Amino acid sequence: MSVVPRTSRVRLSALGLVLLAVTSVGWGLNFPIMKYLLSEWPPLSSRGLSGMVGAAALALVAVVQRQRLLVPRRMRLRLVLVSLLTISSWVAFMGLALVWLDAREAAVLAISIPVWVALLAWPVLGERLSPVRAAALTVALGGIFILIGGNSIDASIGKLPGLLMALAGAICVGLGTVLTKHFPLEMPPTSLAAWQIGIGCLPVAIIGLLLEQPNPAALSATGWASLVYLTLIQFCLCYVCWFAALERLPAATASIGTLLVPVVGVLSAAAILHEPFGMREFIALAVALGGVALALRAQ
Repeated sequence: MSVVPRTSRVRLSALGLVLLAVTSVGWGLNFPIMKYLLSEWPPLSSRGLSGMVGAAALALVAVVQRQRLLVPRRMRLRLVLVSLLTISSWVAFMGLALVWLDAREAAVLAISIPVWVALLAWPVLGERLSPVRAAALTVALGGIFILIGGNSIDASIGKLPGLLMALAGAICVGLGTVLTKHFPLEMPPTSLAAWQIGIGCLPVAIIGLLLEQPNPAALSATGWASLVYLTLIQFCLCYVCWFAALERLPAATASIGTLLVPVVGVLSAAAILHEPFGMREFIALAVALGGVALALRAQ
């Protein structure tokens, strides 16, 4: 998920929109690719190890861009805290959630992140919810419940662990985003992403190596390609494009643009994994996206 730096440039540009589209499509394709990879490799190892390699690649990009990698002493504790919330929790919880959930379900649940940001900003930042925004967020949650609750009761209960983990990951990302606003991390964007992804993925990778003991020989050619995608596209290219897009677009435009992520996730899951996409899935996605888009526009 995204690590959002502060930016002062807000002009709209065609290049910014292209970069935003690349980011959203890349992150959206991550859901079915990760779901496939779980058939060959365990969740914590695949997410944690690919993130560590991705962080190293981002650090190299930062050096090429001559961005400062040294973290100021006053920022180190908050950097670790935010990294654990926005990266560790998301990587671990969403990876485990995909054991129980379809890729399309995980993609729709990811839409709830702006909901938790809005709700947690109230007690932490004092940003009160307007009636319009509160109603919009309620609609967004309603779309998620349409998707998850539309199955039989037994099927829904069977997916409950995945549902709870996905929501836990989204809530942690929401809290980390709010804390980043409260305690800004003033570092160059690529350097910041490298540190956050590295710090966040390190404990996940360690736990994965200790508990899961992944075997590289178990990976097929498609599995290796999936792992390379997670490393180079999800953690590297998408983050570089995301930060470049933020330099060229208003924050609100970038936020609304990322709503393309779950759309790509649901559609690509249907195309790649042959997961069902019928009227219920369409309604759930449309309702959830509409609610979050309205909430973002109302801020």
